[in-house]
Amino acid sequence: MTLEQSIAHYAEVAPDRAAAVCAEDAISYSELWNRIICRADELRTMGLEEHRPYVFRASQNIDFLVTYCAIHHAKAIAVPLEHKATEESFQAIKNEVEGCTFTDDIVDVLYTTGTTGKSKGVMLSERALVSCTDNFIADLHFSEELLFIISGPLNHIASLFKIHPTLSAGGTVCILDGLKDMNAFFEVFDRPFKKVATFLVPASIRLIMQLAYDKLCAVSDKIDFIETGAAPITKQDMELLSKALPNSRLYNTLGGTEIGAVCTYNFNDGRYMEGCIGRPMKNSVIEISEEGGLVVSGPTIMSGYVADEQSTRQVLKDGKIYTSDLGFVDEEGLIHLKGRQGDVINIGGFKVAPSEVEAAAISHPEIKDCICIAATHPVIGPVLKLLFVPSDGCEPKAPTIARHIKSLLDPHKVPTYYEAVESIRRTYNGKLDRKYYKN
Repeated sequence: MTLEQSIAHYAEVAPDRAAAVCAEDAISYSELWNRIICRADELRTMGLEEHRPYVFRASQNIDFLVTYCAIHHAKAIAVPLEHKATEESFQAIKNEVEGCTFTDDIVDVLYTTGTTGKSKGVMLSERALVSCTDNFIADLHFSEELLFIISGPLNHIASLFKIHPTLSAGGTVCILDGLKDMNAFFEVFDRPFKKVATFLVPASIRLIMQLAYDKLCAVSDKIDFIETGAAPITKQDMELLSKALPNSRLYNTLGGTEIGAVCTYNFNDGRYMEGCIGRPMKNSVIEISEEGGLVVSGPTIMSGYVADEQSTRQVLKDGKIYTSDLGFVDEEGLIHLKGRQGDVINIGGFKVAPSEVEAAAISHPEIKDCICIAATHPVIGPVLKLLFVPSDGCEPKAPTIARHIKSLLDPHKVPTYYEAVESIRRTYNGKLDRKYYKN
């Protein structure tokens, strides 16, 4: 069933069950379905036609959920944008999508963050959304008892696509406006739900463990699972999180706007393998190309980019998405990531994945956050540079950091330059903003 069909189903069989909560606001399945029907009628009255796009800003509240589902119910195409999108950006995207003709199966257009280039509109079919939902329910075990906390931006796949499996399984979504208020996050656990789960990028996991580790341990019996992704999680953070939540499932998932959610690994297994993303989910197939890149196929993948046939042809070939992720399959059949093709830095003939350097550096107890970038030495040419945020009260010196990294990695992966900074720039969905540091 589609998301909207699932909501209609539970509105009939469990009308009073909570579908969504947000701060002091709450809505049952029957109330949600009624509001979706009314909003769909309003949109039609405003002139929204079937199979045409509706561009709107993604607010972190129940009204977003109503609007998003109402667009689908009206058989139109949802185009949610970042809440803080400028008017110029909003109008540019609106003009782009409204100037296009879409096939009848397209239901969502999600714009990428553009961390490695121009933001692109990814066209997703109803089949892709339903298949991705099926992947999540089957492999992460969403259930009707589950309260799923969504704290990330709802225009991004990592958060938006948790609405689908949660409500399709008859559970409840809890929408937060980010993690700015840590107390609000932990107050969710006071609600009368037996099982709680959430998606957190590694930077948010680290923040919670640094500022509220005791609180996390105190609610461990309620945490069914935590999913992470979008960026690498370090072995150190895996171990610490597993110690706090010994009985919870802790998933490292490979997903993306173009591919959906396709691979996952429960790292709470005592091995804490960095970069491991496990095995493909039930509706997905992953291969490794001759160049070492991950190739994804299956019904969850995109239909193409809006008004960009050239970019579509570059990544979508013969029904397969050729991703920028580099990886390999071990003897157990588990897939491991080794970084991204566009991020690789060439140092003296050696290709270095900056994520590997960052994982080694962040394992140093005096470093809170970091990013590895390319720099130029006046004599030897291209070298690595580490920008790092010291842990509170610490002043780590370059030689100490270099020795630590050298103890973990090959010599050519040890940065030449080091610079302490106040913060590391990230995109709104928690990824390192590598494009910013390349400028």
